[in-house]
Amino acid sequence: MITFLASIVLLIIGYFTYGKYIEKVFGVKEERTTPAYVNADGVDYIPMSTKKNSMIQLLNIAGTGPVFGPIMGALYGPVAFIWIVVGCIFAGAVHDYLTGMISIRNKGAHLPELATKFLGKAMKHVVNAFAVLLLLLVGTVFVSTPASLLNLLLDGKVALGILIAVIFIYYILATLLPVDKIIGRLYPYFGAILLISAVGIGVGLIVKGAPIPELSLSNFHPDNAPIFPLLFFTITCGALSGFHATQTPIISRTTQKESQGRKIFYGMMIAEGIIAMIWAAAAMSLFDGYGGLQELLAAGGPGAIVSEVSTLMLGAIGGTLAVLGVIVLPITSGDTAFRSARMIIAEYLNLAQKKMSSRLWIAVPLFAISVVLTQIDFNILWRYFSWANQATAVIALFVGAMYLYIAKKNYWISLIPGTFMLCMVITYILNAQIGFRLPMNIAWYGGFTGTIILVALFFRQANKARAANLPLEVDISHYKKVS
Repeated sequence: MITFLASIVLLIIGYFTYGKYIEKVFGVKEERTTPAYVNADGVDYIPMSTKKNSMIQLLNIAGTGPVFGPIMGALYGPVAFIWIVVGCIFAGAVHDYLTGMISIRNKGAHLPELATKFLGKAMKHVVNAFAVLLLLLVGTVFVSTPASLLNLLLDGKVALGILIAVIFIYYILATLLPVDKIIGRLYPYFGAILLISAVGIGVGLIVKGAPIPELSLSNFHPDNAPIFPLLFFTITCGALSGFHATQTPIISRTTQKESQGRKIFYGMMIAEGIIAMIWAAAAMSLFDGYGGLQELLAAGGPGAIVSEVSTLMLGAIGGTLAVLGVIVLPITSGDTAFRSARMIIAEYLNLAQKKMSSRLWIAVPLFAISVVLTQIDFNILWRYFSWANQATAVIALFVGAMYLYIAKKNYWISLIPGTFMLCMVITYILNAQIGFRLPMNIAWYGGFTGTIILVALFFRQANKARAANLPLEVDISHYKKVS
């Protein structure tokens, strides 16, 4: 219990200390007009309050990742707590803040456009394809997982196919309509359900004195699976997730002032880390050790853990509310995944999105492909998603490092976590069954070698960009503010 409580305290302290430092390094320009006003279009660029933006951001980034990931990561033991705390403060929250703020400085640009600008034109097609693929995988996965949980909650009384169809219809509306019509109105209520369920589980663990394992040498890592690199692909949301880099530009287009960025981007990542801590602790403590957890995971997957934990901690009624909170998570990430994909493709094709016909032209093929993807085994989709997710995080961290390098600021805050995860990403795909299936020792050699080469190329590109005085932000002096 002490390790659990101390970890949550450290996450909160991290927001007020390291988060403040990151904000200082970046350098907020309070007087600079944000894209919400400069590019106001009544669809994607709409100024909204800090409270509303924060809640939408939290729900955007917190899919089933900070629940399912930590539940599966609990098999690694209390070392999972270390990754959630360290990863969240020094990698994930930095990743989210820099992506969001750099996007604000560049007309609310999405990651592919930022990567093209800061990492070179050769990245344009690669990152666009990568980002759209990731978002399609996320959207598809986040159709099937909430539908399965709802099917379980309703005891199979409503067919799974019907639930999937209903979720798809909601996603289509959320993708096409202005951001303040559905997302802006429903998310505060969804957020309340999410927070009540997470806080309820956390308080239940403390009040009932759940036997949450303490961090020690004897139980540091009770499972035989290697921590490196697998842990960093098991627990992503809640520590570091590239999916967030596709979501923050949605809110960079609705943020009123740059000073709101630390609360919206850095702060909501910390909140997600706390949610991840609660579910990791619950999974570690409530099933007669790691053997019981493994058995339940094998029998019913993470969804079964969610249902069991919710009922044990909060009873039948409270447990139902908690499960609803978990169902909300993937739905409120799936809808914005498709919305982000639409916006990224529109940017790539330079297609204005004010007209409904322009949005439909992009959205219809996206949903058609997603329907086909739902026929693929969920476990296979999840493995590809995990790797694509962390590869995207690496790209975003290197964009942040490049921005700070050109600005002659402390770029190590982004380059160090980016380099670490780059090594993990290369090693993982060289060894994984979905990758090249090389022996782990060879995969490590490849990971270290590839990382050294790519970091060297980064510095080469960074020196060229600095020498060329690459502009860090879009000049807005000739824009007329729309209020």
